[in-house]
This record gives sequence, C-alpha cells and structure tokens, in this order.
Amino acid sequence: MATTLDARQTAERLPWPALVDEIEALLQDLSVRVPERIVMPTAHGAVLFVMPGCDARVAMTKLISFTPANVGSATPTIQGDVTVFDVASGTRRLILDGPTITARRTAAVSALGARWLAPDTAGPMLIVGAGVQGRAHLEVFAQVLGVRRFRIASRSAASAQTLVDHAQALGLQADVVPDADAVLADCPLIVTCTPASGVVLRALPRVDAFIAAVGAFTPQMVELAPGLCRHVAACGRIVVDTREAEHEAGDLLQAGIDVGACPSLGDVVRAGQRDGRGPVLFKSCGWAGWDLAAARLAMRE
Repeated sequence: MATTLDARQTAERLPWPALVDEIEALLQDLSVRVPERIVMPTAHGAVLFVMPGCDARVAMTKLISFTPANVGSATPTIQGDVTVFDVASGTRRLILDGPTITARRTAAVSALGARWLAPDTAGPMLIVGAGVQGRAHLEVFAQVLGVRRFRIASRSAASAQTLVDHAQALGLQADVVPDADAVLADCPLIVTCTPASGVVLRALPRVDAFIAAVGAFTPQMVELAPGLCRHVAACGRIVVDTREAEHEAGDLLQAGIDVGACPSLGDVVRAGQRDGRGPVLFKSCGWAGWDLAAARLAMRE
C-alpha cells in the first residue's frame, strides 16, 4: 500500500541541503535512465506532462498539468502527483505532491548551478517573480549558499511584499524593488521565475553575475531579452540544465543562440571543474531526473 503525502509532508522529506546534494549525486549515477518527457497540449492553452525516470532501485513517474490561465487565481498553475515505485518488487511506495516536488527540485537545481558556476555567491540576490518559485529560490539560496540579502521584483506589489515578509520572518534582509533592471548592477545573483509571458529583464548583468532563468520552458515562453542572452553568450558562458533545453529554452532560442553548443549542468559536474568566470546564464527547463532525485531522497527520508 502506497503512502500518500500532502504538500507539507512532501516538503518535509526534501530538506534543502540534502535535496541539492541528491541532485548532484544523481548526475554522476550511471544507472539513471530518463526518457524524453511527454508534453501534450490540452484545451485553453494548458499542458499535460508525463515524466518517468528510474535508477537501479527507484522508479517514478510525474504526472502534472500546467494551466497558465490560473495565474493570479486561487487555483494553482501546476497540479498533479509523483508516484514512486520500488524497482526490485514493483511495489508502489509513495505518492508525493507534484507541485511541491516541482517547486523544490527546480529551486534546488538553481542552487546547484550556482554552487558550481556562480563567480560570487555572497549576494544580494535579485528574485524576479514572487510566487511559489520565488519563495523556493529564496529559501534554498539562503539555506544552502548562505545568502542573507534579497531584492524582490514582481508585477504584483502585494506578492512582492509577502515574499519580503517571509524572508524577514526567516531572519533575512529583503526589500521590494519596483524595477528589476535598475538594481541588476547591484546583484551578483539573479533568478527569474515568472509565468514567462513576456520579457522581465533587459539590462546587461555585471561581469560576476549568475542568472538562473527558470520561468520559460517552451520555445514560445520568454523572460530574458535577446540582447541580454547574446551578451552573456559573447562575454561569459551559458549552461543549460539538460540537453532537452535544445528544443525548449525559449529565452535562448528566441535570441538565436545555438543551444546545442551549450554545456549542461551534468557536463559541468562530471568534469569536476568549477569555473569562476562570468557572467553566467544558467537556463533551466526541467527534467524528470530532477524529480527522480527528489523521489530517491523522499524514499530514504
């Protein structure tokens, strides 16, 4: 009989430091197998994702819906579950909350990218987008990388203030900024985690900047201006989360960048060479391997 965990229980099984370490370990595990995910458009601009993966001991499938029309409403944009199996027996062991898995593994991947690629992790950190992903990124960068100062930009002033209040409740420094571009020069760490319905960052980053762009995960979606992407490609480096970004990274594709020529996070980790050069753009589109890492950790926890 599988154990079903709600959002709170799922999060408790995925503490930030352990989750980041588990994702790093998965990238070096030769038993991991992850086929290309199924992305099936449904009605009203929504999408159904089917994302399986396994290693020598654990198999899982994430089944979630993404409904952009729910942005700004009480109904979540991401809904669904992650079902986890024991490979040896085929027994269904866990049913995890899909939105919680998505939020935590996405932010943890950004933190792992910063651990390996960011020239300066001291902060302050600019977070563009104050929803679920903004909150998750604030928490993981504080807990894993020790960032203490945050600047929050959002098209919703109320959402930005709510995230500032959350940061301050955690003992962190944070403030709302009305214009993300205006403070880009002050922030060596940046994450964009918006609904990706339009460009939210246009100014050029500082030479030691690390930008994690996570909101745009289809060719049509975009958060970063093409000129910003081309600047980083010319003056720094672009790293993608996985090879699937070749046909999903809207920011890069719309900038005319050869995504296939960009190294992946797995390439960086397996090479074992941290690079202090900047600016760095880490483009994250999502991968079932990240969900598998979360499932492995949840099974142990």
